[in-house]
Amino acid sequence: MAQSASDLKRRLDALHRNRLFEGAVISIIIVSALLIGARTYEGVSRFDQVMGVLDWAVTVFFLIEILIRMAAEERLRDFFRERWNVFDFIIVVASLIPINDSEMVLLARLLRIFRVLRLVSLIPELRILMASLFKAIPRMGYVVLLMFIIFYIYGAFGSFLFGHINDFLWGNIARSMLTLFRIATFEDWTDVMYETQEVYPLSWIYYLSFLFLTAFIFLNMMIGIVLQVMEKESQRVDEENGEGEAVEVHRIHERMQELQQQLDRIENSLERKEGTRSG
Repeated sequence: MAQSASDLKRRLDALHRNRLFEGAVISIIIVSALLIGARTYEGVSRFDQVMGVLDWAVTVFFLIEILIRMAAEERLRDFFRERWNVFDFIIVVASLIPINDSEMVLLARLLRIFRVLRLVSLIPELRILMASLFKAIPRMGYVVLLMFIIFYIYGAFGSFLFGHINDFLWGNIARSMLTLFRIATFEDWTDVMYETQEVYPLSWIYYLSFLFLTAFIFLNMMIGIVLQVMEKESQRVDEENGEGEAVEVHRIHERMQELQQQLDRIENSLERKEGTRSG
């Protein structure tokens, strides 16, 4: 009985790791996303029954798929040790909320939108991107704090200098910071600059220095942080999978150590033979 259960677990594990099965799951997720998008168009009400059947078919497929993955584990708690497995489990369980109940229909539809996020847990490259993003957030927080300080200083200057020119844009520091955010996104920022230049011809220095700090320095700092974290995360994944340059260098180092040990043994053997002959 134990042998048959073990064989079943191996077969289920091989099934959910199969490329074709993974492709089928990704295809069903895409179909689920298309169904959600189709419900946002007018004139599809006559297909509500068909779309409802398809929605439940997708839900049942996801339920079977998650049960296969859970059954493939040696122990059930091993399944929940992986964060992405917990994420998939929550999404699938949330999808079981019936969509026909008038009181729960909005919640059910909103929760079904998150089924698209299962693509992240299935595609390794997307998992690396998401993990890198979350790990980069603490570092980017300091850059954001520094950006807020720069926004605050420039906002105060802008309110003092340009408040009498346009009260709607520069009336107080809060409005000034919102205007600076608009300038940082390059949304018609030249119109704002030309308006103040009519009173202060050298005000372009204010805008260009602000854009240089925010759009070039701080933005590139954030990009550098994300790229650095992504590189480390990719190396970690490669090491776990036994791939990548770091693993190759480690293998070469181990091989060199083995060769050095063999040379030491040969050298010791030759020294013993020379000692025997001398004796």
